[in-house]
Amino acid sequence: MKKNIKLVLGASAAALIAVSLGAAPASAHVPKSVRGNVVLTAHLTELNDSGASGRAVAIVRGETIRAIGIRARGLTPDAPHAQHIHYGEQAMNECPTLALDANGDGRLNTAEGVPAYGPVVVSLNTSGDTTPASFLDVTRFPVAKNGSYSYLRTNIRFTDVAGIGYPGAEGLGTAAQIAEAIRAGEGVVVIHGNDYDGNGTYNLSDPEGASELNPALPAEVTDPVACGVLR
Repeated sequence: MKKNIKLVLGASAAALIAVSLGAAPASAHVPKSVRGNVVLTAHLTELNDSGASGRAVAIVRGETIRAIGIRARGLTPDAPHAQHIHYGEQAMNECPTLALDANGDGRLNTAEGVPAYGPVVVSLNTSGDTTPASFLDVTRFPVAKNGSYSYLRTNIRFTDVAGIGYPGAEGLGTAAQIAEAIRAGEGVVVIHGNDYDGNGTYNLSDPEGASELNPALPAEVTDPVACGVLR
C-alpha cells in the first residue's frame, strides 16, 4: 500500500511539473495529493555569455524531491549537459558573477562559482545514482537535441553528502538539514557545458584546456552555462 501511495504522489507531482513548465495544457488536472508540498521555481539565466536560459520547477516534501522538471534552451546542440542542485552552508546560495573570476581569464569555471552557489548536493541526471558522487558522469545527463531539452525526474532522495566523501561537502549537515535549506529557498540549479568556439564538440585542445575538476575532461564540459535559485 505504501508503495502505491508513493507512486500516486510521484505521478501527481509530475503532473504539476508538466503544467508549470508548459509541457501540458494549463487546464490539466492536478490531483489534490500534491497539495501541501513545497513548490520551488528557478528562472535560469546565462553564465559565461552562453546564451542559455530556462526554467526549473521542483516539488519537495521532507527529504525527497517528489519531482523536478527543467526546460532549457540556447545550449550546445546535441551535446550532454551536466546539471545539479548546489547548496553550501558557507556559500551565498546565489548565482555567481564574473567578480569571482579568480584567475582573470574572462570566464567562470565551476570551482570559481562555488563561493556563490556552493557544492553539489544532488546530481540531476537521467538515471541511476543522484548523489554528488555522480556529478561528473556526463554520460547520464541530458543531451540538448538542437540546443534544448526537457527533463523530468521523480522521487530523488537527499543524501548525507559528507558521508560519501564528496570534496567540499564537509559541514553541509545531514540530508534532513540540506532538504530544509532547499525548501527554504537556498538551492541553486546550475547547468554546465559550453562549446565556446562553436565547433560542435567539447575539446581538450580548445583554448580553455582541461577542466579544473577532472583533467581528463575538457573545461567546456564542466564550465557553467545557466543558473537559477529555487525559490
